[in-house]
Amino acid sequence: MSSPTSPDAGPSAAPSPERTAEVRRLSEQMPRFMRVVHAFKSLPAATDGRERAALVLLFPLTRLGPLRQSALAELVHADPSTVSRHVGWLVEQDLVRRVADETDGRATRLVVTDAGRAAVDRLAEERTSQLCSMLTGWSDADLAALTDLFGRLLDDLTAALPSDPRSPSALPVPREKP
Repeated sequence: MSSPTSPDAGPSAAPSPERTAEVRRLSEQMPRFMRVVHAFKSLPAATDGRERAALVLLFPLTRLGPLRQSALAELVHADPSTVSRHVGWLVEQDLVRRVADETDGRATRLVVTDAGRAAVDRLAEERTSQLCSMLTGWSDADLAALTDLFGRLLDDLTAALPSDPRSPSALPVPREKP
């Protein structure tokens, strides 16, 4: 028989008090994590805040390939009008171009240009450099464990998000893969 703390425990199994305490501790750390991430995003960088917010949209487009703007907004859990402004800026900067959707000529998909890929590479290098300097005291095993568990947490959080059946997106939103 499996215990409530084992991975194969069913969803109807009552969690142990110890497990509930650990989940509570995690839930208390999440807002702190979000505040710290927000603080890091506010630090001076090579780009201003608006540019950085737009540039972040290049990451899923690079990983997943061409997407409709509505699917991108859904994927990043952002307001479609905000994504529209950011995409407009990306197009103006020649980091993204719009191409006809091969399945529906009236629609377009967003494609990252070579300049957009170079911008993604710069941002990824900046992020990696920052994290490397912050994690110098971590063992390789601890870093690997955190990376695996954090990815698993993000997958579970993403899966728990409600989906709106009225969403106008004609495309299913793909899950990001590492």
